[in-house]
Amino acid sequence: MLPIGPLMIEHRLIERVIRVMAARVEIMETARSATPLEVEKIVHFIQAFADRCHHGKEENILFRELARKEISPVHRRIMDELIRDHQLGRQLTLAISRANARYQQGEAGALAEIVDGFRRLVAFYPEHIRKEDKGFFIPIMDYFSREEKDAMLREGYEADSRLLHKEHEALVTALESGVSARR
Repeated sequence: MLPIGPLMIEHRLIERVIRVMAARVEIMETARSATPLEVEKIVHFIQAFADRCHHGKEENILFRELARKEISPVHRRIMDELIRDHQLGRQLTLAISRANARYQQGEAGALAEIVDGFRRLVAFYPEHIRKEDKGFFIPIMDYFSREEKDAMLREGYEADSRLLHKEHEALVTALESGVSARR
């Protein structure tokens, strides 16, 4: 298996949360309110799973190893763009978290910021994932030997063992159930 297989599987879980976020936008706009605990759970998923776990493996393993290679200017440009994407995702998620805290304090306008942040992440992630899945992960594997791929895969599994995949899977399932029950 290529070391990108687990990363692409993680993309599918992130896509599930993005669909939940899109549904939450509709619900928040209709109800003109948010459920702060659900917003916190989504923020937690994005920060813990999508960023620390998933983007962490990309940046700290795959991109680190790729940076040691002589790669094409196109691949270098895409890698740099993906790193900037990760930074943008972090900023958007932090803004949602801060808006949610202000919403809980009754601040006017905070709901609109939560909705805007969700919309921006819903627009951002599918394009980011497409860029990685279709235009980057597969072609860059040609830069690595079988042994290097195996070593990255092992390192990724070790990183995963330090994180709680099952917790996040259960969180996404619970979020999806909440959306289904309210429709």
